[in-house]
Amino acid sequence: MFTDDLDSEGPRVAIVLAGGGARGAYEVGAVRFLLEELPKRLGREVPFEIICGTSVGAINACFLAAFADQPRLRARILADRWRSLKVEHILRPDPIELVALVRELMGAHPKPIWGKEPRGGLVDPTGLMKVLADAIPFERIDDHVRAGRIRAASVSTTHVGTGRTVVFVQDDEDRVPAWGMHHAMDRRKAVLRLEHAMASAAIPLVFPAVTIDGDLYCDGGLRQNVPLSPARRLGADRLVVINPHFVGSKDPTPEVAEEREQAFPGPAFIVGKALNALLMDRLDGDVDRLRRINQILDAGTREYGPGFVDSINRQLGLPQGGGLRPLRTTVIRASHDIGRLCGEFVQSPAFGRTAKGLTGKALRRLATSEGPEEADLLSYILFDGDFATELMALGEADARAQSTELCELFEDVVRH
Repeated sequence: MFTDDLDSEGPRVAIVLAGGGARGAYEVGAVRFLLEELPKRLGREVPFEIICGTSVGAINACFLAAFADQPRLRARILADRWRSLKVEHILRPDPIELVALVRELMGAHPKPIWGKEPRGGLVDPTGLMKVLADAIPFERIDDHVRAGRIRAASVSTTHVGTGRTVVFVQDDEDRVPAWGMHHAMDRRKAVLRLEHAMASAAIPLVFPAVTIDGDLYCDGGLRQNVPLSPARRLGADRLVVINPHFVGSKDPTPEVAEEREQAFPGPAFIVGKALNALLMDRLDGDVDRLRRINQILDAGTREYGPGFVDSINRQLGLPQGGGLRPLRTTVIRASHDIGRLCGEFVQSPAFGRTAKGLTGKALRRLATSEGPEEADLLSYILFDGDFATELMALGEADARAQSTELCELFEDVVRH
């Protein structure tokens, strides 16, 4: 069993949760394997001392941090919350934002409407806010950080005014290394609350930007969809990264290429692909940079001895504990194209029986406008319990497929 003491000398592992809107259900499936099945294979609990998320990953991260005293049960509770989602409860259009968009398209200057300042989101966030407020006891994160059950939790956002990434961090300063300067990323010490999660998940044009301490913030995935850097800077030695982005063959089949060409003029198709580019496509470069740094540090250690890494950090003026160091990383990512899965799901008879009325019709129309069996845009906003169940099963299967690598990652990680 775990105690509340995280001051062991062993490696510190961070879980890093990427963005992706409704695709976040995939992460929950992977988390279920990590927290429920992997401990049975290891013979002990899986300790995640650092929890980092952006966009929908920030929501999942806050949930895991809030239930840190229930290592295995929290995955089951989180999965139940996702299964209970009803798309009509979350995707409610905001008439004021719709009017503001139409006025701007016609050349009018943006201004308050009925006393409300437009924030750039066409969906009323009230439904999502209620779901999160009911599901996540944010105040418990404070207790778990103070008790030492977690070392740090972070939520990445984008500052609207400057375009910089702002990472809101809740941590125990006595246990976490100093954070060096970063040209495009600011650290803000915070007591994580609902507004931080909502800001990180505020996909532009979907959910409105959120005001925190007088400044506007939106989706952290615009600049940092996979928060590897915060995890490293918070003291992680190893990372488990969960990303719902599928990377298939570079060249699509002729059939798929033809479908895309037919759908291309449609705005839904273009927005869906733009979201993929903004929110999902940068992980490989980040992980490749980590691996290259690991190779350089390992080669230097072999050549010059075990003090090589410390010497490099001293020469670079990097803070003690927060400089360069080898960082082992395991990435769990989708083995199937979630956009295509979404297209098939929405056009299935089962969805037609459950999603009725104007919302159901609008979603099916949106899926058709993106192209046959390919619904990238819709896959970001389909907060539906049945679709979430399908994605959770995929995430769990993909994590299980990497069980050997995961066991090796945690082999010498023991929490005393």
